[in-house]
Amino acid sequence: MINLIFIIKAILIGIVEGITEFIPVSSTGHMIIIGNLIGFKDGVIPSYLYTKEYIDTFEVVIQLGAILAIVVLYWDKIKNSLKNFSPKKPKSGFRFWFNIFIGSIPAGVLGILFHDKIKEKLFNPITVTAALLVGAFWMLYAEKKYRKKYKTRYIEDVNLKQAFLIGCFQCLALWPGMSRSASTIIGAWICGLSTVAAAEFSFFLALPAMVGASGISLLKADIINFNLIQVIALTIGFIVSFVVALIVVDGFISFLKKKPMRIFAMYRILIGIILSILIITKII
Repeated sequence: MINLIFIIKAILIGIVEGITEFIPVSSTGHMIIIGNLIGFKDGVIPSYLYTKEYIDTFEVVIQLGAILAIVVLYWDKIKNSLKNFSPKKPKSGFRFWFNIFIGSIPAGVLGILFHDKIKEKLFNPITVTAALLVGAFWMLYAEKKYRKKYKTRYIEDVNLKQAFLIGCFQCLALWPGMSRSASTIIGAWICGLSTVAAAEFSFFLALPAMVGASGISLLKADIINFNLIQVIALTIGFIVSFVVALIVVDGFISFLKKKPMRIFAMYRILIGIILSILIITKII
């Protein structure tokens, strides 16, 4: 029974990751909150299952599942960019991936420098709730002011300056609950990208950041010492996150072509209010 409950919790966290990783509501924030609510965190009994190292590794592995969904959905674009990689060609793959590289630098540098301090100070329900609310109101303001003023319709037309500035906005996502997707999409609006281009650039900008962070975490993890039920839960969580992210990302892009993003801001405000009540009443 204990093992079954453990796997069910892993499935729930995988679903949460798949749904929230690429939409502007903060996957890290949701995993912290849901993990607290269902008891999927280190220190929970039985301790041989809920070790800190395992929980950290689990979160990394399911993020890789979400990343794989982006690779699958955008495989044709990735393949064509590699075929057309010459710097001399217009809208070349080299230019595209160099923009992604430049956009990844700011958050990469700050993440390396302050990773431990961020984990220590910001990974808790109070800071996540604050970030959800701050991000929500900023999203409402930015959408009203910038969304319809775009000059760059497609991600292939993003220039170096835009890429770097969007990367600077991505740094805000180091505050759990702010949302990497929300931060980069808002930054892209301000830099003159259309909403679909902003979302797609956000997806690709996530690849090096998440693969890099995941790679470092996996190198530090001692997976060989995980027990069988932990490995099973890890595998199921990865698959669930991948499948759910496939569905959600495709639907998210279709949604953005027709609808405003304020629905996500309103959701963040609602969740922020509920979490504030739960924190005040010491439920979490």
